[in-house]
Amino acid sequence: MEETERMQPEKSWKSGPELGAMTESLAESSALALHQKIQSGERTAVSVLDETFEAIQKRDAVIGAFVSLNKEGAYQMAEAVDKAVAAGQSLPLLAGVPISIKNNISIQGNAVSCASKILAGYRAPFNATVVDKMAAAMMPIVGNTNLDEFAMGGSTENSALQLTKNPWNLDCVPGGSSGGSAAAVASGQTLLSLGSDTGGSVRQPASLCGLTGIKPTYGRVSRYGLVAFGSSLDQISPFARNTIDLAALLEVISGFDPADSTSARQPVPAFSKTVQDRANFSGLKIGVIQQLNGDGMQPAVAESFQHAIQHMQSDGAAVQSISIPSIDAAIAAYYLIATAEASSNLARFDGVRYGLRVEGEDINAMYCQTRAQGFGPEVKRRIMLGTFALSSGYYDAYYGKAQKVRALLRKQFEDAFQAVDVLVCPTSPATAFKIGEKSTDPVSMYLMDIATVPVNLVGVPAMNIPCGFDTSGLPIGLQLIAPHWQEEKLLQLAHCFEKLAAVPLNYPDSWERVKVNDSPMANA
Repeated sequence: MEETERMQPEKSWKSGPELGAMTESLAESSALALHQKIQSGERTAVSVLDETFEAIQKRDAVIGAFVSLNKEGAYQMAEAVDKAVAAGQSLPLLAGVPISIKNNISIQGNAVSCASKILAGYRAPFNATVVDKMAAAMMPIVGNTNLDEFAMGGSTENSALQLTKNPWNLDCVPGGSSGGSAAAVASGQTLLSLGSDTGGSVRQPASLCGLTGIKPTYGRVSRYGLVAFGSSLDQISPFARNTIDLAALLEVISGFDPADSTSARQPVPAFSKTVQDRANFSGLKIGVIQQLNGDGMQPAVAESFQHAIQHMQSDGAAVQSISIPSIDAAIAAYYLIATAEASSNLARFDGVRYGLRVEGEDINAMYCQTRAQGFGPEVKRRIMLGTFALSSGYYDAYYGKAQKVRALLRKQFEDAFQAVDVLVCPTSPATAFKIGEKSTDPVSMYLMDIATVPVNLVGVPAMNIPCGFDTSGLPIGLQLIAPHWQEEKLLQLAHCFEKLAAVPLNYPDSWERVKVNDSPMANA
């Protein structure tokens, strides 16, 4: 695939029939329904792609979700889909449905910057395994989305390229680090997207943007071609607007990969077919994580969470409180382990082999100047923390102790799953915060991950599903957590909750501080 530059956005937004027609045909559709229309010949993949790029053209100058577009490669795939339909062939699952992917996932020949200056000019020499899987499924990849630099952050404010805004309120962040992918779906530019989740980087922006997002069991999806942040924590993960579409996308990208030493030889269930198999919560044991139930939560989040629990109980679930004491130490353990792995993984970016090079009087000066100018403040902060944690005399006191906490946390989750089928908690302790609000307070930003990082440390699957709105109309998310390899159960319960709670999974219908006649979402 060859990358094309981002389309220049229109200087003034158009509202009215043109945008309304596009919104009705795409934004209100599900990915699977759209795929079925393409298979039946009711729609063409090329016309769907035309409307997708039109949506990006109209909306992305406001949102800032995309860092580059892949028009040529996307149209080649769409044309191949239409030729297959014309020939009477049966299409793979989700064929013809456009998708966006985070810019730390490699597409051969395309720029992979990880939203960092240090990878300026770098183009991937190979496809990530998930990209090959999407090609086999005949899904057009429309472009790369913005992120926190090297996926380090919880707001997408750490990007060296641009600012991404939350479609529900343009003054607020979309979450991170996969904020670009979340914003692309939440603003109706694509129905599906891929991000990566190291400590909540898909579930947290899914919560803040009103989407479904799942972090699979570690090893379920190949990491080959994902630029590493924390190798024992990273997992490529999907976004969608509903659980059925999410299940289909997870099915497409899952499976063993011999190119990834951390990939697991586990069968891939037909998630798209089994997601609707469960009728209700009857007979299920739901565990409410005691340490994540109220304290430190925004009042609206705590209230919506309690309502969600009541919905489950009314539908037949048995609910009990579960204590996982080591959660109190999870943030500290995570930020020691993740930064230590980041320090090691990012050592390769030195100006010698690829990306930015800042010349110096000798090779050491070149190393120092390249990394000083190429990395942003948050990446430097994490490299220094990780290097310190791994240094002689401190390894056992910090990194070694963090790994012991991780092992203890894993044991406590295993014990919890002996008593209950799934665990639940709010995905994020608060709704989307204002841009710049936490930029000068890294610890406050890190604490936004309190409910998500334990899942990555343990390696179990977890997902976000919308469960309400705060008084400002910002989405609130519910996190469901299951034992290893039980994504099927997770998706079925999420689908039950969607029907039960009837939370409207709509696109934002009003954008604060944007005049109606200037808004790309006017009349949407």
